[in-house]
Amino acid sequence: MTNDLSYKELVPAEFDPSSRVWIYQSSRPFRFSEALDLEDMMNQFVEAWTSHGADVKGYSNLFFGQFIILMADETHAGVSGCSTDSSVRFIKEVERHFQVNLFDRQMLAFGIDGKVQMVPLSQIDYAIKNGFIHADTIYFNNIAGTKQELLDNWLIPVKDSWLAKRYPALQSIV
Repeated sequence: MTNDLSYKELVPAEFDPSSRVWIYQSSRPFRFSEALDLEDMMNQFVEAWTSHGADVKGYSNLFFGQFIILMADETHAGVSGCSTDSSVRFIKEVERHFQVNLFDRQMLAFGIDGKVQMVPLSQIDYAIKNGFIHADTIYFNNIAGTKQELLDNWLIPVKDSWLAKRYPALQSIV
């Protein structure tokens, strides 16, 4: 992994390793002006985020201009279904406001030459056959569910992801 894809210094150290994480991948990078607006929206959401009347110790940030990370430290207040629903409503509002898709699980993200590259799941075979993706290509594993998983397993080699099981050509260095 190159330094261009470093992110761990952005993850708040004061949050418990078991803090819950939600990763939302945008269908396109946010423009600079949009990122500034989004930062304000995220800050407002986190400031107002509650669970059964208790403030949620929350964090949100835009990573690599394309991934919204929400985090809740449940050692302070548990995150209920209602507070999770409010975060989903917030993300849907972001989608509407910026006209992006943040729930498309058929679009996969890879770190190639220090940049985020999107590949539709339907094009993975083509990408492998043409050398665009190989066993050591960095994959954005957006199912990381805790702070610790975000730190340890968000950006992983394709050979360590679910893709290697589905595409045998990705199981070893090509």
